[in-house]
Amino acid sequence: MIPLNDTAMRLLLVAVVVLPLLGAGAALLPAPPGLRGRGPEQAVLRHGVTVTGAVLAATVLLALGFDHDRPGEMQAETDIGWIPALGVRLHLGTDGVSLPLLVLTALLTFLCALYSYHRPPEGPRPQAFVALVLLLEAGTLATFAVLDLMLFFLAFETVLVPMYFLIARWGGAGRERAAWKFILYTLLGSVVMLLGLLLLGLSAEGGPTFDMTALAEDGGRGLTRTTQLLAVLAIGAGLAVKTPMWPLHSWLPDAHTAAPTVGSVLLAGVLLKMGTYGFVRIVLPIAPDGIHTFAPYLAAFAVAGIIYGSLACLALALPGAGGDLKRLIAYSSVSHMGFVLLGIATLTRTGVNGALFAGVAHGLITGLLFFLVGALKDRTGTTDLDRLALGGGEDGGGAALYGRAPRLGGLLAFGAVASLGLPGLAGFWGEMLAMLGAYHPADGLSRPAYLVFMALAALGTLLTAAYLLVVVRRVCMGGPPTSGATLALADVRRHEFAAWTPLVVLTVLAGLWPAILLGLTDPAVQNLLPGVSR
Repeated sequence: MIPLNDTAMRLLLVAVVVLPLLGAGAALLPAPPGLRGRGPEQAVLRHGVTVTGAVLAATVLLALGFDHDRPGEMQAETDIGWIPALGVRLHLGTDGVSLPLLVLTALLTFLCALYSYHRPPEGPRPQAFVALVLLLEAGTLATFAVLDLMLFFLAFETVLVPMYFLIARWGGAGRERAAWKFILYTLLGSVVMLLGLLLLGLSAEGGPTFDMTALAEDGGRGLTRTTQLLAVLAIGAGLAVKTPMWPLHSWLPDAHTAAPTVGSVLLAGVLLKMGTYGFVRIVLPIAPDGIHTFAPYLAAFAVAGIIYGSLACLALALPGAGGDLKRLIAYSSVSHMGFVLLGIATLTRTGVNGALFAGVAHGLITGLLFFLVGALKDRTGTTDLDRLALGGGEDGGGAALYGRAPRLGGLLAFGAVASLGLPGLAGFWGEMLAMLGAYHPADGLSRPAYLVFMALAALGTLLTAAYLLVVVRRVCMGGPPTSGATLALADVRRHEFAAWTPLVVLTVLAGLWPAILLGLTDPAVQNLLPGVSR
């Protein structure tokens, strides 16, 4: 660890949030003549790598300077008055819940920028592309760093516009419809969420305040039961759309299928975590009575999403279904995020820690899978599973990546087994802890009901293994190609190796050493859930 004083930590956190915003503006300016390289397009893509690299370095320094002896306390705080009449403040800070998400966001955005530098996006103006990616990073980092409800809402909304344009202008077939569906679903959810946030802030004991730490310390004591119920219902609906929770998930498969590779990685890797983070940071500590009432319903929707997503993936994976590999991974996100919601719905330390761990693991693994599918599409021109299965020879035995591109096939198999929750990899611990939390839910919740939820979630893990193994068999295995036209297939390139290796290493590291995350999240969860013993 690096000893840093409070001022340095505050400046680092402010820099993490502000640098990508400044970089987004600079990306739209003409490049200085000496920095243009082979042309202005290369210069702006290099600018994206530079800015995201600087943000990642600042985030790593923030993590190294973080006091790991007190991860449950808010650190690197900046608290400045903004709108005194409403009690709105420019309040930033980080603890063991938000720090892993800040690092995950900075890492994935840097890897996306590095990937785009070597594989430029196909579409208009790379300057706009880089600016939008940096604006997306700024909004996401701010969401995890701010400690004011109104700032949270503004940051939460900031990411919608850049993601809409990334899909609509650089996406594939059906991009305009997918982009409109994304923006309409999330905007409608956000309007409802805003009403809930206003209700919490304006109903606070002692006068209006939107300070998350003050409201969390109050623990809902100044809010009536009716106020808490209405606030949880409104805020939960908005967060559930972003998570996405079944049946509010239908925007996600279209968005992922149409989005460019970088858009899919960021959407799955970090944007979905904004919804579950809102549940943990806002709903659980500020409106405990309200979430206690709705917890069984949240758990029911969560397990419905686990089963539905797994069955949808299994249907897409079967021969003759015409399934799209990107769409399949999108539906798998519905299933995996169901485990995150189930852990939150247990209202236990075990379950919430599992939810936070599963969220980070999902970002690493699904980000890797979308990178791999993008590379596969670049090489074969398709993500259609039936067409990929016919690429392995006349017998249709599979695309035979093990024989044609063994490193790419091995990485795809690694991502699949990590996603199905193989012990020793990151995907295992979050799902297991979420189910353990369901085995002993919080006091006052029906244990028989939660045992049913746990059993259904366990069934979901079996279905997940089934469809992912089918995908590996069809895409990676099969007879050798008999046609010279299908024989040549480029294996992992150097820039792909650089972009994907950190995700593989962190997936293994978090699987073998789960305390690296749980040591951060557990003390913070104890502070957010006072009085919960397990």
